[in-house]
Amino acid sequence: MKTLYPEIEPYDQGILNVGDAQRICWTQSGNPNGVPVVVLHGGPGSGSSASARLFFDPEHYRIIQFDQRGCGGSLPHASEPEADLSANTTWHTVGDIEQLRCFFGIERWLVYGNSWGCTLALVYAETHPQCVAALVVVGVTMTRQSEVDWLYSGLARFFPEEWARFRAGVPESERDGDLVAAYYHLLRNPDPAIHAKAAKDWHDWESASILVDIRATLPGRWSDPRYFTARARIITHYFHHRGWLEDQQILRDIHRLSRIPCVMIQGRLDLEAPIVTAWELSRAWPAARLVVVPNSAHSPSTSEMAAAIVEATDEFRVIG
Repeated sequence: MKTLYPEIEPYDQGILNVGDAQRICWTQSGNPNGVPVVVLHGGPGSGSSASARLFFDPEHYRIIQFDQRGCGGSLPHASEPEADLSANTTWHTVGDIEQLRCFFGIERWLVYGNSWGCTLALVYAETHPQCVAALVVVGVTMTRQSEVDWLYSGLARFFPEEWARFRAGVPESERDGDLVAAYYHLLRNPDPAIHAKAAKDWHDWESASILVDIRATLPGRWSDPRYFTARARIITHYFHHRGWLEDQQILRDIHRLSRIPCVMIQGRLDLEAPIVTAWELSRAWPAARLVVVPNSAHSPSTSEMAAAIVEATDEFRVIG
């Protein structure tokens, strides 16, 4: 079984002004002359993580990470009550990825995305296929309305007690309606008592499905109110607006990726991103290979999932 690569520190880091009064925090790790890979984090709003670097051979890869708008080290931070998220959309982030590629003078790169980062990777690749040498996506999502509905309603049948608390966190008149919309409005409320409670209630619900895999643990930053307030605001902002995507847009445009190799890695027991999404995508995309990891859920950090990811990234160490 493949093992993770050793921990490494970035050899370069900085801030890129991408317009709209937004500044993106980025790092570079590994081999400055290696195969470039851009790592797209999940959430949206989770921010980049040092642990994601462990999936890439540091002798062969130039590992580029960045915090998407409003989270991590990027500014302005979405935890601030006055933060304006109107310039924080899927399409703004696609543009940011392109700005980073040009900033670093890269012609083509490997694109890696996990969970929401998978949706972002696919949308970016469909928009700029000439810039993508290959893709590795994990915990496959396309952010369709059915997938959002599953996360914040359908999963209730597996976690009825936790979902009852999640539902009770919104005004009684809104409990039988769109809970994403209800939390979106609560999190925009300037009253700290209201938006702080909503952010915690949101993350308490999300942690239920993450911890279905008893080997998974919540990241330490989930206890940081600044972190989980920004993350909840960004997630609800994106999902309330359906990711600014047409519902079947990724599948409709998948022909644009017909010549791009891809490995999709999916946990068989993933409740957050059920395997049907990866299966549908693989059926529409013959160039992609679907790797199903038995007895694994959504977390990429468990040994079986990590081994599958490392095997995939090792495969692309020689792409041009």
